[in-house]
Parts: sequence; structure tokens; C-alpha cells
Amino acid sequence: MHMHDDDPDARLDVRDVDGEPFSDIVAAIEDLGDRETLLLVNSFEPEPLYSVLTDRGFDYETEQAGDEWRVYITPN
Repeated sequence: MHMHDDDPDARLDVRDVDGEPFSDIVAAIEDLGDRETLLLVNSFEPEPLYSVLTDRGFDYETEQAGDEWRVYITPN
């Protein structure tokens, strides 16, 4: 069972962000409640983000849909 069977509680599409979206992503994950999920949408796989998520106590699951990458982020 995927952890994103339910609709995400928040969605952040960083394809439209000018410059580095890192601070936007951090702000969005810090706003998550205990059982909430953030859907991060990007144009590439955000591999550098994974270690940051792990270090901050988040789980993630990534899927590719065409030219769109979706990362479902939840507190663990």
C-alpha cells in the first residue's frame, strides 16, 4: 500500500519558483501536521532533497509521471 493513497494535504509545485526552491520546500514541510502529506511537484528528481528529508525526520516516496516528478512527503 502506498502512503499516498489519500489526497495530499498540501501541494507545492516548484516548477514555477524563480531560483532555488529549497527554502519554500523546507517551509512547507515544517508546516505539516503529524499525519499530513505534502505533494512536491518538480520537473526533475530532487535527489539532493532526500538526505535533508531523512535528517529532518520525514519519509518520502517518489514517482515519475511523464516529465513531472512527484514526491510525497510525510513526517515519520
